[in-house]
Amino acid sequence: MLSIHEQLNELLYSHIPFVMVTLVDVVGSSPQDVGSKMLVTNDGLHGGTIGGGKVEFKAINEAKALLENKLLKNSFVAWNLKNDVGMSCGGIVRIYFEAFHTKTWKIAVFGAGHVANALIPLLLKLECQIHCLDTRQVWLDKLPKSSKLSLTHTNDMASEVKQLDHDTFVLLMTMGHSTDLPILLEILRNKQFPYLGVIGSKAKAARIKKDIVEANLPSSCKDAFYCPIGLDIGNNHPQEIAISVAAQLIQIRDQLQNVIPNNED
Repeated sequence: MLSIHEQLNELLYSHIPFVMVTLVDVVGSSPQDVGSKMLVTNDGLHGGTIGGGKVEFKAINEAKALLENKLLKNSFVAWNLKNDVGMSCGGIVRIYFEAFHTKTWKIAVFGAGHVANALIPLLLKLECQIHCLDTRQVWLDKLPKSSKLSLTHTNDMASEVKQLDHDTFVLLMTMGHSTDLPILLEILRNKQFPYLGVIGSKAKAARIKKDIVEANLPSSCKDAFYCPIGLDIGNNHPQEIAISVAAQLIQIRDQLQNVIPNNED
């Protein structure tokens, strides 16, 4: 039988959402020692124990509720065994819940050129899964190796759009307008993503909007993407563009999650 730590590593490697539940403190009697842990997935108890009985049953339900909450990553509870758990004995248990892989931030980057090669290493430092696609294997090969990065070499990038999940952040930064446009039109016709950005200038954005009209797409499509991409900071060096784009992706992600960052130590 695998140890609790081996099971934890398997869940981490498999990117299965789970909560690690730790018995932090006990006042009164307890069937398990302080520091005992269990792992809970959406299916229920995966491994370990904090003592069984009503406390464990309540903790499993608390963990599953945390998995459903897309904003919270952890919580701490102090339960009175009589009032909160419904046990006849008195005492208090304090339990820490820590969620993993509750919602994977997915990012798709079409194009593996200079800016993508500057941006992707930055994004890999964050909690996200990245999919990069390009027609040029030599540029894909320049990207760092990571379990958080998948690569696709294809001569028809537009056909890959249908494979993307609806909650993916999408960036188009291929070799130029002629290769970005077919992907963009495919997305505007058939998909809707929380973030869609096309690298380029304001002049390129104006050209794209004319192309959208010529493609007989709804006028609303002209406002369905960011171009230029990134925050209005820095210069045109690929590294500074990458920083501005990463900042914008984080900004949009947090706006969608309605998260207010706490930068205090």
